[in-house]
Amino acid sequence: MRFLKLFGHLIIISFLTILTQIGGLIWLLASLISLKLKKKKRLVFPILYLIFNILIIPPIAKSFGKEQLPVFNNHLKPRNWVYPLLFRNYVTSDLKDLLENSAKNLKPSNISITYLDANFPFIDGFPLLPHLSHSNGKKIDISFMYLDENGKTTNKKPSVSGYGAFVNSKNITAKNCINKGYWQYDFTKYVTFGITNDLKFDKATTKLLIQELLHSKQTEKIFIEPYLKTELSLNNYTKIRFHGCGAVRHDDHIHLQIR
Repeated sequence: MRFLKLFGHLIIISFLTILTQIGGLIWLLASLISLKLKKKKRLVFPILYLIFNILIIPPIAKSFGKEQLPVFNNHLKPRNWVYPLLFRNYVTSDLKDLLENSAKNLKPSNISITYLDANFPFIDGFPLLPHLSHSNGKKIDISFMYLDENGKTTNKKPSVSGYGAFVNSKNITAKNCINKGYWQYDFTKYVTFGITNDLKFDKATTKLLIQELLHSKQTEKIFIEPYLKTELSLNNYTKIRFHGCGAVRHDDHIHLQIR
């Protein structure tokens, strides 16, 4: 019985570590505290988790060269609370400055920068699954811009997660990659957690958003699907590149990477 209990704890710690980097350690501390105080872990863990998330980890992360992105800023914000809650909204100070300056410059155009997965707070090289490269604080995914049912620019997004709502379901690049055996290429269509069909891709404001991100000398590359680069008349920008078949589709979000 003790072995099964210990095995269960190891499974939970491993899962939380993979998902959040910090959650496994918090679970371990919560287990020790609940044992000491004779309180149930289902009460101790969420309280301790929030304390770490809000008060403890952000200042410690700064010593590792990472900063937490804002959560309640109307012009630079997460798609939903899940990203900051899972410690996935940490970046280097250079990337944070770039995003904050871009958001400020885009404010007159009523464009908000909505971020998705960024990076974990500690240890360069620690994988932020399922991403291949979000491991050093210099990468972040950003949502496209959309039009509402009245054809007006909105900061709403079509999918709950921010991923999987592809602009063009008949993307030739996606078809070619999948035919080559890269089955994961459009996997994000399974992790939308709900889609609204009332929104349409806004070419004009998405182009403005990308161009603003490109203005910074810190920007090293941006990934979007090749057909979108053409449709948005961005072919002259060499920093906009194809990410390769080994990644996932990028006609549902922008991948930004700095030097």
